[in-house]
Amino acid sequence: MSNATGQTPAPVTLAELSRRDGRTAVDAAIGKVLAAVGGLAIVISLLIVGSLLRDSIGFLAGVDLSLLGGDVWRPRSDLYGMLAPLTGTLWVTLVAVVLAAPVGLGAAIYLSEYAKPRVRRFLKPVIEVLASIPSVVVGFFAFRFIAPEITQRIFSESPRLNLLVAGLGVGLLCIPLMTSVSEDALRAVPQAMREASYGIGAKKITTVVRVVVPAAISGLVAAVILTVSRAVGETMVVFLVGGGQPSVASKPTDPGLTITSAMTGVLTGSDQQAGGTQYQSVFFLGLVLFLLTLALNLVAARFVRRVRITY
Repeated sequence: MSNATGQTPAPVTLAELSRRDGRTAVDAAIGKVLAAVGGLAIVISLLIVGSLLRDSIGFLAGVDLSLLGGDVWRPRSDLYGMLAPLTGTLWVTLVAVVLAAPVGLGAAIYLSEYAKPRVRRFLKPVIEVLASIPSVVVGFFAFRFIAPEITQRIFSESPRLNLLVAGLGVGLLCIPLMTSVSEDALRAVPQAMREASYGIGAKKITTVVRVVVPAAISGLVAAVILTVSRAVGETMVVFLVGGGQPSVASKPTDPGLTITSAMTGVLTGSDQQAGGTQYQSVFFLGLVLFLLTLALNLVAARFVRRVRITY
């Protein structure tokens, strides 16, 4: 092909394409920086897991393993029953998810399918403001309002501070996460699927329930799993209003401990010293929490891969 002057341009050679000019040098430098940052994240993760494993092994070597099956967690008395924090974690997570999942999903469906753009632009940041509230503030809200005005009025025989109060507080913290991730999943469903449903005469609610929600199921499941992980790892609210009872809670209205509040309880107090079995028990609890959340994420990833639909 000739240019405007009638001269044929010289062909581009492989040597010219592979030359290392200033632009390729910058790209290479940026690539190395990003690779270093990624490698640093991996190294930090390995160091965290290594520290958990080292002290957890020391803890397991220093205690009678039969104590782990007990129902009382009181390290200062050499009682290490794991059933107490595990049961407390289960109750708090269950209450939090029962509150956050339907509320968050309902809010996400409204924002994605029913709200006008102006309303969505206003409401979504308002909902996400909840995520920026410090958990200690939500803990005081649960102490000041949820406990006396809700749970004490319904379950007057239960203690003022219990796992139900903690679960409701944690649920409030989880609502923005559930809403945001679910809304993103719903909005990712192609508009053509909605229009096809309307084209055959389906109502809006039918389209939402029968078409949009099933099409976004992988994202919605991921939202629920993230909510569960958020609830399992919450610390401050359960430490403030969970009741702190170191024994197994048979129902959510009992006071109790979660894994995170048990860790905090061991590390607080002027008599606590670094080293020793009590101190190492915190790392063992941390390792259990890490394995629990890792298992949840692996199950979620496997499920999402199986049901994911590519549009």
